Amino acid sequence: MKRAGLLTLLLAACAPDPLKVCADPNNLPFSNRAGEGFENKLAELIASDLDRPIAYTWWAQRRGFVRNTVGEGACDIWPGVAAGLETLETTRPYYRASYMFVTRQSDDLAGLTLDDPRLKRLSLGVQLVGDDGGNTPPAHALARRGIIGNVRGYMLYGDYTRPNPPAAIVDAVEKGEIDAGLVWGPLAGYFARRSKVPLRLEPVTPWLDDNQWPMAYDISVGVRKDDPQLRDDVDRVLKARKREIAKLLEDYGIEPIGPQATAP
Repeated sequence: MKRAGLLTLLLAACAPDPLKVCADPNNLPFSNRAGEGFENKLAELIASDLDRPIAYTWWAQRRGFVRNTVGEGACDIWPGVAAGLETLETTRPYYRASYMFVTRQSDDLAGLTLDDPRLKRLSLGVQLVGDDGGNTPPAHALARRGIIGNVRGYMLYGDYTRPNPPAAIVDAVEKGEIDAGLVWGPLAGYFARRSKVPLRLEPVTPWLDDNQWPMAYDISVGVRKDDPQLRDDVDRVLKARKREIAKLLEDYGIEPIGPQATAP
């Protein structure tokens, strides 16, 4: 074998394994194939600090995402999971997000809560999950109060042939198709900043409805169950890069986790 070929083989053998990252290719503000999401940026920061190249496993974030990606060993981490998720090891939370009431600033709708009587006469939008119309916590909370007839569902994954399908519910508020949307916080913050119409964002409260439907979650990085060392390594990066991560989240309209945050 020629010396150059041998050197190439030796270098390849010594190269660190890539950090395989689970990500949705069309799900801003979280991730997309162009690397424009904040989870893309976070994954790049983690990989850099661990001195590992990054490699993506692209998979639409629908039901079965964990089972078909991290669960099958197709990737090492998923940058955005609820803290304490049983199917994965999870790191320290790096932000806390809440469902938000999204309304037009020109409308007199400040101060909405789940128990506000105005909800019964407003046109409302809620996000739904899955082809079976599985409900998000705000949808359950409204249904429990008998608020059904004036509620319109927006599939969280939407029309995947179009860019940023989860933005549809925020677009509907902007266009006046609904009076208020109950929207997952990172989506609300990111797309409200891009709205041509000034929008108002307020956390959905109470944060825990009927002692079973949380409206706010601590968000962590998910790691395979069989790799607690990687979880610890990622934890160290999250701690060391806390300021950079807070700035990253701020740039995307997401508030960083506060000291009083409590995992659901």
